[in-house]
Amino acid sequence: MRQRALSAVIFVPPLLLVLAIGEPWFGALIAVFVAVAAREAARLVRGAGYPAIVVLAVAGALAVAADVAAPETLRPYADLLVAATLIAAGVAAFVEKDTRIGFGAWIGTAFTAVYVGMLGSLVRLGEVAPPLPSGAPATGLGAGRGWILLVILIVWSFDTGAYCVGIALGKRKFLAHISPSKSYWGLFGGMTASTAVAMAGLWALGQPAVLGLVLGPLIGLVAQAGDLAESMLKRAAGAKDSGGLIPGHGGILDRVDSFIFAAPVAALFVTALVR
Repeated sequence: MRQRALSAVIFVPPLLLVLAIGEPWFGALIAVFVAVAAREAARLVRGAGYPAIVVLAVAGALAVAADVAAPETLRPYADLLVAATLIAAGVAAFVEKDTRIGFGAWIGTAFTAVYVGMLGSLVRLGEVAPPLPSGAPATGLGAGRGWILLVILIVWSFDTGAYCVGIALGKRKFLAHISPSKSYWGLFGGMTASTAVAMAGLWALGQPAVLGLVLGPLIGLVAQAGDLAESMLKRAAGAKDSGGLIPGHGGILDRVDSFIFAAPVAALFVTALVR
């Protein structure tokens, strides 16, 4: 958790800078993250015993991300692109003489594509965000930037709150077989921080701050689930980090794992509940 909190200082500022510049650069940055994270995830999947086809896993993840992020006019083409990459993964697995290995390669490739490709929901979030009410304090940001920034800050605050409270009070552990650093007090600290940030952010976006009592814990918990899911994958692969791209801080997947789960839930929340 300490590594996650400290690495946010490295990871978040460039992300915020590109977010401020806007599209298409933010979408391009997410595509780069998806490609690198998919490559790292495919290697972990291979280490866990599923011989994923790395090239097709990366192509599939980009296709899924494009499908998730695509506007309605392009959605049918993006759907077909996802189908084509998953079919290609199945066909490529035919060359394995042991059909169990071939089937494992197909499963591993498809899983990697869908898993990492969900990160495209961060772009989708900016598209589904409704216009900000007149007089909202964050009107200058715009709806898309404002909501994406809020989700980034909620996830970051959860990590930071969980680390600070967990290091001070965290005695009782939970899910230690996946991540021994997680504690109940850390979970409480993270949810408290994410709720406070959500309430402040929703007020700035012209939404009822009370909705933060739902959004904060919700995004905090699914972000924690994303972290635990990647930890489970790394444990299955016998790896400490997803990669070594960021010296001392692991790989890109280590930095975006929380957003892979948090972004789709946030986009669904905005679509269903925000007007």
